[in-house]
Amino acid sequence: MTSLAPLANLIQRFQQQTPIRASSLIVTVYGDAIEPHGGAVWLGSLIQLLEPMGINQRLIRTSVFRLTKDGWLKADKVGRRSYYSLTGAGRRRFEKAFKRIYSSNVPAWDGTWCLAVLSQLEPNKRKQVREELEWQGFGALAPTVLASPRCDRADVAATLQELEALDDTILFETTTQEVLASRALRLQVKESWKIDVLGSHYSEFIQLFRPLWQALREQAQLDPQDCFLARTLLIHEYRKLLLRDPQLPDELLPGDWEGRAARQLCRNIYRLICAPAEQWLNQVLETAEGPLPEAGESFQRRFGGLQ
Repeated sequence: MTSLAPLANLIQRFQQQTPIRASSLIVTVYGDAIEPHGGAVWLGSLIQLLEPMGINQRLIRTSVFRLTKDGWLKADKVGRRSYYSLTGAGRRRFEKAFKRIYSSNVPAWDGTWCLAVLSQLEPNKRKQVREELEWQGFGALAPTVLASPRCDRADVAATLQELEALDDTILFETTTQEVLASRALRLQVKESWKIDVLGSHYSEFIQLFRPLWQALREQAQLDPQDCFLARTLLIHEYRKLLLRDPQLPDELLPGDWEGRAARQLCRNIYRLICAPAEQWLNQVLETAEGPLPEAGESFQRRFGGLQ
C-alpha cells in the first residue's frame, strides 16, 4: 500500500464502490497507458499492474472476459499466454473521449449553432438518437429539438447514419451570431445542459485531487508505482467528468466555471507524474515480443506537451 495518504484515500474510495467498476478502470488503463505502447499486453502482467488498486485476479479476469464479449477487447494466444488489445470498435468508442481529455485547449467559438430536429423519429429511435447526441455535447432546447454550439457536422451525420436515423432527422446550421451570449441564452444553456450539476462534480474532483497534488509536490523523489496508481485514478475520474461535459464555449459558461480549474489541476498532476508512471509500466507490463515499445509521438503532445 502507498505511503501517500491522499493516494491511499483515493484507492480506498475506488474500492468502496458498489459494485466495484473494474471494467471501466481497465478501459481507462488501456486508453491512457497501454494503447500508446502498441495496445497489446499479457493478461498476467495486467493483473500484476492492477492488483495494488485492490482488484483481485478473479475480478480482473472476469472483467476482461466481459469486455471481450462486449466487443471492447480481443485476445491473441501465444503459447499458453493470452495477450489482450482493444478491438477497432473499442478504440473508436473511446478515441473521442480521450481526445477531449488530452487536448491542449478548446477551439474558439464562432457563434454558430447546429440544430437537430427529432420530431419525425419514432419514440424509441428518438430516445436512442437523443442519448447519443447528448453524449456528443448536444443539449435539449425542447423535447424534440437538440442544439450544439460546437460540433462536427460530418461526425453528427455519421452518427445518425449508424443509428439509421439520418433520413428522419432534420439538421440545421445557423449563421454566425453575436458571440457574446445574452442573459436569456445563458439561462437556457444553464437549463438545457444542467450546468450547476456538472459544476458541482468538477468541484468534487478538485477537492479529491488537490491534496494529492500538494502531497506529490512535497516528495523528494516520486515513487513509480504510486505515480502509476495516481495517474490511473486521475484520468479515470476526469474521463467520467468529460463524458458528461458538452465542452461549451467560454462565452456560454459562468465566469467562475470550475471546469477550468479542474482541467488545470489534472494537467499539472499528469505532467508531474507521467515519467515515473511510464517507468512502472515498462517494468511490469509485457507484450508478446517482450518489453513495451516506446510510446508514440502523439503521447508526448498530451496536455499541450509533457516535457
